[in-house]
Amino acid sequence: MNAPFEHLAAPFGHDHGPMLTGPFAPVLQEEVLTDLPVMGKIPTDLNGVYLRNGPNPRFKPKGLYHPFDGDGMIHAAQFKNGQLTYRNKWVRTEGWLENEKQGKETHWGIHSTLKGRDDRPMADSANTDIIGHNGKAVATWYLAGKAHLIDPITLETTEAADYGAHGDGQGVSAHPKVDETTGEMMFFDYFDHAPFMAYGVVDKSGKVVHHVPIELPGNRLPHDMGMSENYSILHDLPVYHDEAALAAGRHKIRFNASMKARFGVIPRYGKSNEIKWFEFSPCFMYHVINCWEEGDEVVMTACRFMPVTDENGTIDEQATAKMIAHLGMNARLWRYRMNMKTGEGSEECLNPDLNCEFPSCNTSFAGRRSQYAYLVDHNPKTLHWMGIRKFNTDTGESMGSWTDGPKHCWYSEPWFAPADNPQSEDHGYVITFMWNDKSKEQELQVFDAQDISAGPLARVKIPHAIPVGFHACWMKPNQIENWNDVL
Repeated sequence: MNAPFEHLAAPFGHDHGPMLTGPFAPVLQEEVLTDLPVMGKIPTDLNGVYLRNGPNPRFKPKGLYHPFDGDGMIHAAQFKNGQLTYRNKWVRTEGWLENEKQGKETHWGIHSTLKGRDDRPMADSANTDIIGHNGKAVATWYLAGKAHLIDPITLETTEAADYGAHGDGQGVSAHPKVDETTGEMMFFDYFDHAPFMAYGVVDKSGKVVHHVPIELPGNRLPHDMGMSENYSILHDLPVYHDEAALAAGRHKIRFNASMKARFGVIPRYGKSNEIKWFEFSPCFMYHVINCWEEGDEVVMTACRFMPVTDENGTIDEQATAKMIAHLGMNARLWRYRMNMKTGEGSEECLNPDLNCEFPSCNTSFAGRRSQYAYLVDHNPKTLHWMGIRKFNTDTGESMGSWTDGPKHCWYSEPWFAPADNPQSEDHGYVITFMWNDKSKEQELQVFDAQDISAGPLARVKIPHAIPVGFHACWMKPNQIENWNDVL
């Protein structure tokens, strides 16, 4: 095992870009840790598992590295009866297993190739999102691949589920949505040929029960989707592959300010021709907070990417595309309304001042009206999440925030974890990993969701850094098939 934090200094050398050093440096071992030092007290009514996915390459990359290339690794904090167990484990994708067999990196990354090339194959890294469904954790990838099913306790990869292998579909993109009331999981797929998108539903037993093509005007690079009680909301945004680069087998993004952003609302089990499209101001969107229905309207709250503008307020298409490609995020809390009866849509900025991203909410309310969301304060130039913040998504009001230092501290996506027998939507806790790059200390932090600004109720000290990652989730005991076996 390496000495603590030794890996932070460019484990694969300095020729692969900046996203493999310092807070981004991968950990090089898997482990299970118990009896960790705790400042404060872990609440006894906090039971379940916090899981966070992210890129963690095992071998030296081929060429310049992009975070979407790195092997997926799950970092998990299991809470039971006031005790905590930490685990981390790579997702055993086909690419990871091939690398294990050959003892080196066998695939190329986004900077060097394009998905589908045989001469420079790209691996499905399953490193982007993680969500609970049918007793398992489901790991997915930004560029759409197989959904990898993972035991949320042991973190063993149990299956690569080919949900997308129907008709025109190829895979499952980040981010599928789970309706905890019905147990169904909705997902989308996108690809570089007509019809360019597909949509599907997986039932509570893990079986694909609905899958339809979604016709788009051309290739697109959507990232998220929405879900309400009766509908799914699909995204057709003015961000797409450059056609010349695509033909040459390269990945290059274009942003077209003359195109509207479109959201398509389709009944959960709707046919392709039942989708209704609504047009809004041109933008990109990484992440949706929640969706629900109010009368004839479908409401979507989200983090709207703010296009780069010049001094005259005109959108700079090239700068906007570059910012998206390099994972820069300058986003604002936004609300969209889509009237299914009149076909009219409206949009409004809920908070013009705070750059907020990587949202979560109480997933018991997913698809139903919710009032609170938990997000990160974001540096727009890099994946530096400087602190966490609670919002009232009715008003856009910030209801409290916390950071141990915006310059040196790096937070993971915070997730709401309900208390046992919750009495309100925000009765529970917020969980996040935090790395302090100045003191070289790694913590898991637990907050009272009703008072984020009071600071952590518990700080669990972890003896190694956890690299900056992407998405997280919280799985409750009743969502975990082997919870009763946990000691």
